[in-house]
Amino acid sequence: MYQLFCDSNCELWHTVVKEYGLKFISMPYVLDGQEYYYDLGEKTDFKHFYDRMREGAVPTTSAINEQNYIDYFEPVLKEGKDIYYITFSHKLSATFESMDRAIAALKEKYPEREIRTFDTKSISLGAGFQVRYAAEKYKAGATMDELDAYLKEISAHTVVYFVVDDLVYLKRGGRISALTAAFGSLLGIKPMISILPDGSLKSVGKIKGSKRVFAEFIRLMHEHNCDVKNYRVEVMQADCPETGEAFVNALKAEFGQETDAHVQIVGPVIASHCGPGTLGLIFYGDK
Repeated sequence: MYQLFCDSNCELWHTVVKEYGLKFISMPYVLDGQEYYYDLGEKTDFKHFYDRMREGAVPTTSAINEQNYIDYFEPVLKEGKDIYYITFSHKLSATFESMDRAIAALKEKYPEREIRTFDTKSISLGAGFQVRYAAEKYKAGATMDELDAYLKEISAHTVVYFVVDDLVYLKRGGRISALTAAFGSLLGIKPMISILPDGSLKSVGKIKGSKRVFAEFIRLMHEHNCDVKNYRVEVMQADCPETGEAFVNALKAEFGQETDAHVQIVGPVIASHCGPGTLGLIFYGDK
């Protein structure tokens, strides 16, 4: 028997995690000098967080330490269960160095137990998309080997794009230069970011004007042969719910009203890096 874990950077909603019997690792952020741990929306004050960002507050994020991971994992191992942890992209955080040390220590202490991890090479609902479908297999009784095989397949087909509203947040994170940010903001250019096969982020295009974002997203869905019949389409909105709902309506107009498309708010940890107004798209496509 094993316990399936995910982390809050996969951004599955708290009700979904509970429904599938998952345990999750909460990732931290600091706002106005106070540290919080994201709870997948259960008690999060999204309005306060985004209001403060729009007022100029600069939230920060950090890796959790080795002891944090031990505190999450050890009680499960003590119960006599193995652990399978589906993570967000290892390319995007130093936290996994702490995780590796914690797992090594726990394996020495509990040599009869198994701890496996799977790197989704994604983040936000790009990771959560994979966790959700893997959780269905887990709940149905899949073995760890079966979960390995399934995740390798779905991970290769998980497509993620997002467009940010204000370049200042990407500039702070070192993703673009100050000069690029200044000219981009002046010209109304919105960078489109995607996730590479190795799990790193890359700017893959520029869109001039908000009205073109929907059309470009839909074009990319066709280009990647998006499978809207068998998989969900996830839309992420960072404090722009009207835009998110409008895009879901555009998706249904394009692909059919039966399209299983959903919109969800971006949590504080991810939003600290992309900023308010970000719109994201996750779907199952070709490789």
